[in-house]
Amino acid sequence: MAKHALLSASASHRWLNCPPSAKICSEIEDRASPYAQQGTDAHNLCEYKVEKALGRDPNDPTENLEFFDSEMENCTDEYCTYVMEQFEEAKKHCKDPKVLIEQHLDFSKWVPDGFGTGDCVIVADDVLHIIDFKYGLGVLVDAYDNPQMMCYALGAVDLYDGIYDIETVKMTIFQPRRDNVSTYEMGKDELLAWAENTLAPTAKLAYEGGGEFKAGDHCQFCKVKANCRKRAEYNLELAKYDFEMPNTLDDTEIAAILPRIDDLISWGNDIKEYALQQALSGKEYAGFKVVEGKSNRKYTDDEAVACTVADAGFDPYEKKLLGITAMTSLLGKKKFNELLGGLIAKPPGKPTLVSDKDKRPALNTAKDDFKEE
Repeated sequence: MAKHALLSASASHRWLNCPPSAKICSEIEDRASPYAQQGTDAHNLCEYKVEKALGRDPNDPTENLEFFDSEMENCTDEYCTYVMEQFEEAKKHCKDPKVLIEQHLDFSKWVPDGFGTGDCVIVADDVLHIIDFKYGLGVLVDAYDNPQMMCYALGAVDLYDGIYDIETVKMTIFQPRRDNVSTYEMGKDELLAWAENTLAPTAKLAYEGGGEFKAGDHCQFCKVKANCRKRAEYNLELAKYDFEMPNTLDDTEIAAILPRIDDLISWGNDIKEYALQQALSGKEYAGFKVVEGKSNRKYTDDEAVACTVADAGFDPYEKKLLGITAMTSLLGKKKFNELLGGLIAKPPGKPTLVSDKDKRPALNTAKDDFKEE
């Protein structure tokens, strides 16, 4: 069985914000997820392709991959191309850069028993580049100030600083299914200062089970997010507002509520799912019961239905143009752009209200139009 760090780099965003969550989550068994296996398959294919591109002799894992498909093939090709481009870039300022794939990285100098695995580490004079492949589709991952990437970078700096003259640390999230290549750079000295002043003291607290509980966006992947009291207190603060009379809320109150709405909805859904699983296990909640939800009719045998309808003189099939995602998977991104690039239009997205920290440019509003007039 693989060894797991109590203070893993992948969970660092959570335990840096909520130190006592580390101990609590470590006592709860991980649930197997098909998404996790899909990610593992994609990483294995990435490793093989980069190793092969580097002229090494890896074993092709394709036939043993559970979730292999054309999308995974295309995404891992893109990743391999990107890594090799970065390798060539490193050669411009270093005569002997090193490419490490699935590299064990130890950052226990700052985090007790801290270690992780770097998907790709390109070590060179001047610039150390950490590249992390994300196959997930649900959450857009940003490299900016990303503690997981910074922990990996610390492990690589600790391993190679002195052998190479590292001055800058470059960290990239490569998330092809979201068309997301996010890069963040910081000086080596800045990284080490963060490690000494922020990472190390917080990690010590978390390792000992100390510190204060804190709720926020870092709760998303916490194993006790549904029944955490601190998260409940955080979200129930909104109960002081009378939502039945929204016209009584002034602009200041609305501005105070807006940043919390998404967390509140997420928390409510987590509570409902937790209570459902508990109820299915026999727990009773006063005033609630488990019933069968709505379901849709479906054919018991598609082939038999098609034959029966065809025999009756009707065409049982509809012909439909593949959507853009399916067409890209069919053709591959390069061929797709070559053949259909001039036939693709992207209409404006529906206006949505987000935090001013969002990187997207603000739309013109009626107020702006009035100013222009």
